[in-house]
Amino acid sequence: MTLKDIQTPVADELDAFRGYFRDAMRSDVRLLDLVVRYLLKRKGKQLRPTLVLLSAKASGTIAQPTFQGAALVELLHTATLVHDDVVDDADRRRSAFSINALWKNKIAVLLGDFLLSRGLLLALDAREYDLLHVVSDAVRRMSEGELLQIEKARKLDIDEETYYRIISDKTASLLSACTRCGAVSVRADHDTVERLSRFGEALGLAFQIRDDLFDFGGDDVGKPLGIDIQEKKMTLPLIVALRESSRADRRRIVKIVGKDRKTAEEVKTVTDFVRASGGLEVAQEHMHRHAESARAELAGLPPSDARDALDRLVTFTITRKR
Repeated sequence: MTLKDIQTPVADELDAFRGYFRDAMRSDVRLLDLVVRYLLKRKGKQLRPTLVLLSAKASGTIAQPTFQGAALVELLHTATLVHDDVVDDADRRRSAFSINALWKNKIAVLLGDFLLSRGLLLALDAREYDLLHVVSDAVRRMSEGELLQIEKARKLDIDEETYYRIISDKTASLLSACTRCGAVSVRADHDTVERLSRFGEALGLAFQIRDDLFDFGGDDVGKPLGIDIQEKKMTLPLIVALRESSRADRRRIVKIVGKDRKTAEEVKTVTDFVRASGGLEVAQEHMHRHAESARAELAGLPPSDARDALDRLVTFTITRKR
């Protein structure tokens, strides 16, 4: 099962959205238009617009506000990614050169500002204030989650409760905004809006835990990445492993994770420790629990191809290889 298969119920609408989104990003400033065209060529699988469209179709009839909601999500999300690359001094995103690598930080920051303004104006011009409120709140939560993670990375004192607050704000908030925007855009009733919002939140938690598992490898996720370990990120598999370990092992592993630079052998020491301590299995249990919570929310929606596609998206999220 691929994401393209899941997108089948909204394939035509997704094609129409791509044209709408290109128009929303257009500028008569030549340099800006050049950078935007480069950005558009690098757009990924469009998971977030797909979530907006499927949620809208599962709760009503897709209309112009749905495209506006999907574009608003993509514009503000893309802006945060461009700014993140500047903050992280990253020269690659999805194996392609980042905007700051090609055009330097100043242009990257200004591009992010442009995208933010386009998203705001798109919603304001259409008087879609509810959509703007949903996405703006998600951006606030994403920023707070990122800052909390940075704060905790300095002390390496993240417990399970703090971890969930971070991933809820950093990741789940945006997926919840997508599904909520879809329902809001078709003027669904309050209960349906809240149900789809909870679905997106649960899906986002499962999505992030799956990402965290990639760092440690295993039969289910492939070769270890070790990126989170290098960046001093305390993710659920590591938190669980440390909680179940002896004081001496905790001290030894935390000392490695706290290093600014780690050798490949040190990264392997941490991944082996997590795998031997049962951290992966517990994290997988958490992931499946959130996936089931997401499915439970879908059960309250009327049967439709779009609802079935959202259910398949849950499976796709927790079984993807990258």
